[in-house]
Parts: sequence; C-alpha cells; structure tokens
Amino acid sequence: MRKDSLIGESDAFLSALDHASQLATIDRPILILGERGTGKELIAQRLHFLSKRWDEPLVSLNCAALSSGTLDSELFGHDAGSFTGAKQRHQGRFERADGGSLFLDELGTAPLTVQEKLLRVIEYGEYERVGGSRTLKADVRLICATNQNPQEMVEEKKFRADLLDRLSFDVIHLPPLRYREQDVLLLAEHFAIKMCQEMNLRYFVGFSYYAKQQILAHDWPGNVRELRNCIERAVFKHNHEEAQIESIQLNPFISPWESEQVKTPTSTILNIHNEQTQTQTQTQTTMLPLNLKQFQSEQERDLLEQALLKTQHHQRKAAEELGITYHQFRGLLKKHQILDTNKGES
Repeated sequence: MRKDSLIGESDAFLSALDHASQLATIDRPILILGERGTGKELIAQRLHFLSKRWDEPLVSLNCAALSSGTLDSELFGHDAGSFTGAKQRHQGRFERADGGSLFLDELGTAPLTVQEKLLRVIEYGEYERVGGSRTLKADVRLICATNQNPQEMVEEKKFRADLLDRLSFDVIHLPPLRYREQDVLLLAEHFAIKMCQEMNLRYFVGFSYYAKQQILAHDWPGNVRELRNCIERAVFKHNHEEAQIESIQLNPFISPWESEQVKTPTSTILNIHNEQTQTQTQTQTTMLPLNLKQFQSEQERDLLEQALLKTQHHQRKAAEELGITYHQFRGLLKKHQILDTNKGES
C-alpha cells in the first residue's frame, strides 16, 4: 500500500499545515475544504496523529461512495434482522473509531437524514444502530471534508445549517496546486523518484528544460493527484535511468493520431513571436553557431516584457496578449525572474 506525504515549501501550503497542527490539540470537530486532489485525507491524518488520540483508531469513510441506506448502516451499524439480508450485527464506523478519530470525506453528498443523526452524535455523543433500540455512546473526534461550498449547499437546502455550525469550530482551507507554484517541481521530482524506486530504476536523472516548462505551465485542475498520475505515467513510459524525461504527456485522452497537438506556453509564445517578426526574419540571418535554448529563453523573456509594457503591467491582459492563462504567465514571470511591482490581475 502506497503511503503519501505532505510535501511543499510554498507559503500557502505551510500556512495550512501550521493551521492543522494548531487545531490537532483541540478536541473539536474540524471541517477541511479543498478541491479534489489537494490532500484532504492527509490533513485529516495530521490532525489525528498530532492529537492526544494518536494511539487510538483513525477510521475513514468516503460518503460519496455509498447510497443513503448503506451510509447510515456504515456510520452507525445495524442489528441483526434490521433489514433484509442483515443476518448479523454490523459494527459501524463510529463504534470502530471509539476513542479515536473518524474522517468523513465528501460529507456534502450525505443525505439530510444522515446529517441529522450526525448532529445528534456531535451534540450529545449518542447514537443508535439501524434497527436497534439501545443507545450507544460515541467518544469520537469528527473530522469532515468536502470539495463543495457548504454555505451554498445550506442556501440550496442540501446541507443542514445547524450541522455546519457544529462542524466548523474551525475550517482548514487547502490551497489548489496552481497557488503553490514553487511546490510543483518539488512534488514532480518526489513522485518521479518514488516511481523509479517502484520500477527498480537506480537513478532519476531529471526532467529536461522543455518538460519542466510543461509542468510549470499546466493549471493542474486535478491538483496533486493529477500531478502524481502524470509524472508516474511519464516515468513508466520513459523507463530509462540514464537520460532525462524530455516531455510530459499532460492529457492521456488525446489519441496519438489526432492532428491537433496541445500547445505548451513556450511553444505558443515562440509561435506568436515568429508571426510578429516574420517579415524581419525574412531579411535577416541569425549568426551561427548559437545556444538554441538560451536564444529561445531570451526571446521568451523579451515577449513577456513587451506584453507587460503594452498593457501597462496589467498581468491578466498581458497573458491574453500572449494567448496563455494568467497562471501560466505568472509561472513564466517567476521562471525569468521578472519582478513586476504592479501586479494587476483584473
């Protein structure tokens, strides 16, 4: 079984870790909010293992994976004969987590009937098995997570307002990977090294300049999970311990015979530059030999500076001028160490 780690150096990531560490010592329900793939379960583990309950069970349940009736039974258990097919008593997650912590992922998908029972457990520390009549005590620290907006769900009558109030003693917000720019390559190299070890490759030589630019420029809507899958796939296909990975397949769903290829920001910028300077290059000859990578880097930097100048340092407009996203533009500014004092975004 693969064990993941919390890795990162960005301010946003370290702030979330510090927040979790502080809350770990408080025996209160905690709500974790974050997009898919941001590491909500890892934060739940941190909350548990840094708490006084660290040597007791940490039990997890993904609410989205179960139907309403099954979720009720999985959480609170059921007695024999409580419904068709219930031949013996079933121990629920609250019972298994007694004395420890219970992590409920994707709580936003839980039906209102289950939410009402959860509220009772939090309020009174009591619950009953499905089909049972005996009241059981629950000594459980509840940690919940969702990738939805719980306040919007309350307004839409899909989430109980009183339950949200009880769950949110405090809320941990996990930053998407696109706001952790300095962590992207760090994570990519970590996943690559782990995959090399799994494949019994002695070394991971690294990523080429072009592959790094692909990684940095991508928005990673699936966050760390998407990055990990992408890097592991690249290492698996590369399967070489003495050469760099030259390029990354960002979208595995594009068939190899499709004529239209996905453009990286670097190639997009260079294509724009070539179109803008086509008439000049027809009459000029570049002196050879030259360092092609350095030449491309200088041209890329020049275009970034031209776009900033044209838009009066309005970064979002500058990104539009170059046909790339704002986050890709910010990544290229960082790559070329272009310090822009006016960071206009809107």
